[in-house]
Amino acid sequence: MDDNDVPYHKRLKEPPVQNITPSTSRGTYNSTYPLTPPVTTKVGIKYRIGIVSDMDHSSKSKTEDFTWISYLLRGYVVWNPVSNSVNVFWDDTKPVILKSSLGESGRGMELSEMIVFNGKLYAVDDRTGMLFEIDNNGVIPWVVLQDGNGRVAKGFKCEWAAVKQQKLYVGGLGKEWTNHEGDTLNLHPLWVKTITATGEVNHLNWHDNYLSLRSAIGIEFPGYMSHEAGVWSDVHNRWFFLPRRCSKERYNPDLDEKRSCNVLLNADEDFNNIKVTYVGEITPTHGFSSFRFVPGTSDRIIVALKSVEDAGLTATYIMAFDITGKIILEETKVADFKYEGLEFI
Repeated sequence: MDDNDVPYHKRLKEPPVQNITPSTSRGTYNSTYPLTPPVTTKVGIKYRIGIVSDMDHSSKSKTEDFTWISYLLRGYVVWNPVSNSVNVFWDDTKPVILKSSLGESGRGMELSEMIVFNGKLYAVDDRTGMLFEIDNNGVIPWVVLQDGNGRVAKGFKCEWAAVKQQKLYVGGLGKEWTNHEGDTLNLHPLWVKTITATGEVNHLNWHDNYLSLRSAIGIEFPGYMSHEAGVWSDVHNRWFFLPRRCSKERYNPDLDEKRSCNVLLNADEDFNNIKVTYVGEITPTHGFSSFRFVPGTSDRIIVALKSVEDAGLTATYIMAFDITGKIILEETKVADFKYEGLEFI
């Protein structure tokens, strides 16, 4: 018998795959969070964290054709409940390079957020709308999110992600999509996607919710507020947002880079009651791109990333504060490119 007569799976010495049920559809929801158990040390409670990069056009691989990359940097957050202090330490090793051949219009792997959901670690691509599972230092495509109401050919520009009642919420900028003159082209970024543990996608019109958030600090169209950092709190039963940009003026792509804000918004489930808290001083080019509550703090302590995009220059900073706006860790530089997703892993 020659090789052509031997079944392919036997030549590979691997059994054939038969009727595999996706792991996300088995059993009950996995609420493990964070994925790595924290460790109590002499200096505080040590949590594993990770951040992922969105390098825009620079995400295209310089060494491999039809390949896009993102960096995954791991480290630790140490919270001391006695002194109420937060410190951040990064691994000495180089960031992991995550690769994908999935792109849209020549771009891809612009990972804007990272989140634990149903016991797995995911990241969203704000170019293709792809939701990737991060596994063994690689990425596996799971769900693709389309723009607007879901009946749009373009991928959803994913910017923030939160877990609420065993569903994953993925949102966009939360502002009108405009041209360079600030004229509205569409309302697609005002939609939010929900994904169940089995991968079912629903599209929610959050137009009124987003407008309520910006109205809370006196912004009305053609002014705008753009979002890249949102979290649901089961403890407070409220939404928390750290807007990236805030302006009472019409959108302008050049001026937008210097319209960062220092406001923490928290809203009830229906966005009827919105509270405003100010966090430190405004650095015009430093805008919030991601945040998470430190586990074990009753959703009181926040660790946040700030990103810089200014005349072609980029950078990332990390800081910590509480929900009253008290700074616990001042802005600390992480890198000279954009990390836009933060998660306790």
